[in-house]
Amino acid sequence: MNDRNDRSAHVKTLAEVRADFVARGLCISAWARENGFSANLVFDILGGRKKCLRGQSHRIAVRLGIKQGIEDGALAH
Repeated sequence: MNDRNDRSAHVKTLAEVRADFVARGLCISAWARENGFSANLVFDILGGRKKCLRGQSHRIAVRLGIKQGIEDGALAH
């Protein structure tokens, strides 16, 4: 397997992502702003209130590592 597949093999749980923020001393709101995301949407995702099927919620989930997928939204033809 190549490195890309090895990194994407582990999908984090919501609890793991929240623990990562605590362990790194990162503020979720600040992370959202720095990454161009809505803080409210990030909190909804980490609270399990969004399914992350498409759009910004999908990109957030991929960036956080809770979902495998293509972040940039490009579709292969």
